[in-house]
Amino acid sequence: MKLPPLLPALLLRRDNRFRATVRLAGEELAAHVPNPGRLGELLVPERRVWVAPRDGAHRRTPCDLVLVEHDGVRVSVDSRLPNGLLAEALHAGHINLGAYDEIAAEVALGASRIDFRLTGPGGACWVECKSVTLVIDGVARFPDAPTTRGRRHAEELVAAVAAGDAAAIVFVVQRPDATAFAPYPEADPAFAVALREAAQRGVAVRAFTCDVNLETIAIAREIPVDLAPSALH
Repeated sequence: MKLPPLLPALLLRRDNRFRATVRLAGEELAAHVPNPGRLGELLVPERRVWVAPRDGAHRRTPCDLVLVEHDGVRVSVDSRLPNGLLAEALHAGHINLGAYDEIAAEVALGASRIDFRLTGPGGACWVECKSVTLVIDGVARFPDAPTTRGRRHAEELVAAVAAGDAAAIVFVVQRPDATAFAPYPEADPAFAVALREAAQRGVAVRAFTCDVNLETIAIAREIPVDLAPSALH
């Protein structure tokens, strides 16, 4: 996936959930933070970031905060990207979730809208995609804040499997330095339990890192998923 033209800046502070102040070419500017997570280990004052200039009649900020440099690693913090990254990888055949030849996005399932429904001769596979930015000691962790929505999605996918369809939750780690994935019960213990129960009931759980540079981001490689009880505490 091609990124928009990016400019280097310095993060001064995160003002609220979706707004930060950066210094760009000597000027302080407000930047939209396209991620509802806490990002506490990433959005640290004086950290190098990259922003994408934006304009539009309804915008309140002149740019989006897209990348953050953390210990020499570029991390994409735009939580809107993983769905497109996963769709791109599925269409290219870089990720195999089964023999499906049609991909539909944002399809209603129960009380939710699930990111993708794959269909083919063998039936349907419902796929929910999650954005991951947090890595601790080499392990990608999700979520970094409580996610009632994430628990509901896991439950809907369990119901889909019980009804005879396939289902998967795919974690897209928007950085290259993770070697494994595990849930993060310190942020949301209920989601960690729900994810493990979903896997036990037939929902596939997959995780992939991304290669990130100043021009492009793409899903790069699959990493192992640890749902053992020890990972939930």
